[in-house]
Amino acid sequence: MKAVEIKSGIYWVGVIDWGVRDFHGYITPNGTTYNNYLIMDEQVTLLDTVKYDFASITIDNIKSLIDPSKIVNVVMNHIETDHASSINKIMVLAPDATIYISERGKKGLDRHFDTSKWRFKIVKSGDTLNIGKYNLLFIETPMIHWPDSMMTYVKEAKLLISQDGFGQHLATAARFDDEFVECASTAELDDSVVDYYANILMPFGQLIKAKIAEIRKLGLEIDMIAPDHGIIWRKEPEKVIQKYLDMIDGKAALRTAIIYDTMWHGTEQMTLPIMQGIKDEGVDCKVIRLRATPMSVATKELWKSRACLIGTPTLNNGMYPSVAEFLVYLRGLKPKNRLVGAFGSYGWGGGAVKEVYEEFKKMGLEIVEPGMQVIYKPSAEDNEQCYEFGRGFARQAKEYHKKFE
Repeated sequence: MKAVEIKSGIYWVGVIDWGVRDFHGYITPNGTTYNNYLIMDEQVTLLDTVKYDFASITIDNIKSLIDPSKIVNVVMNHIETDHASSINKIMVLAPDATIYISERGKKGLDRHFDTSKWRFKIVKSGDTLNIGKYNLLFIETPMIHWPDSMMTYVKEAKLLISQDGFGQHLATAARFDDEFVECASTAELDDSVVDYYANILMPFGQLIKAKIAEIRKLGLEIDMIAPDHGIIWRKEPEKVIQKYLDMIDGKAALRTAIIYDTMWHGTEQMTLPIMQGIKDEGVDCKVIRLRATPMSVATKELWKSRACLIGTPTLNNGMYPSVAEFLVYLRGLKPKNRLVGAFGSYGWGGGAVKEVYEEFKKMGLEIVEPGMQVIYKPSAEDNEQCYEFGRGFARQAKEYHKKFE
């Protein structure tokens, strides 16, 4: 796509990656965008670059507006590869530009490139840069979601360039929230926000909440948020801020996600009466089989649900590998405010359900014990017990959910 003016003299010069499906292990069925921005002011300023595969596209977008050699400043809000790996190609075209970056960002770039000939200005929260009619305010956001991260606020445009905050992995020809909703739906956009938060930013919720409070305390007026992935929030920027606050505070639907895998279908057969018991208790339910579903999708569904049941057969006295992988992935994301339990089938000896509960305890989640186990495949009597297990779990989910209403 060509450059798009998002504010007076401020242009999106990024790229759309329609084809990416694996984003460092996070499955992206809707692709993504790598957004960066060019400010055409007295001092032409580029904010961020793009993934190296797409360097020629962002350079062409810049060239459609100005000779890249006239870029005076390059602001690097974040040095992860999808944002910084084409900085060397930009600096070949704009060798006299000064790079504005956090101290940790500079150290990171030094590990990836020969930066000896580049000019740097190390900035911290509160530092400003006047580029003509616009003033840029730098706001460090360490661990949202890398140590080097920062955001840039364009005061006169009331524009927050938020790097990975408030983004979505969403490839679309629409550049703005209202455009996307017009051609797709609000529900699809909301789902993309939850998916992104659950799989990338979940561990940093309290840091994000504190940073939002800091921004509000500074009295910054924001009528547009431009992240480095997905659409730009121009119609309702406050809506996505509030959505983040809701997610951080544990807002979720009264629903149970059953996330399981199976070896010879015994555990799978258990899901049916358990699900029916949950439904008959008046709680919605979503059933997800691992190996048939990306872990990132299972994580999103867990995050949308107040409660979760993990189902696993026992293999070699422990969890089934796909379930173990999912729980390790989940532990790194540090979920909170979720009620959890476990079930599964076994043959010679159990062990898997016990291991699942050990993982739950490491995560500090609210646990319903004991779990439900059957030998080999469920009998008619086992099915009845599974049904009652589901009903009992749903009753506890309803009680737990009241804490967050």
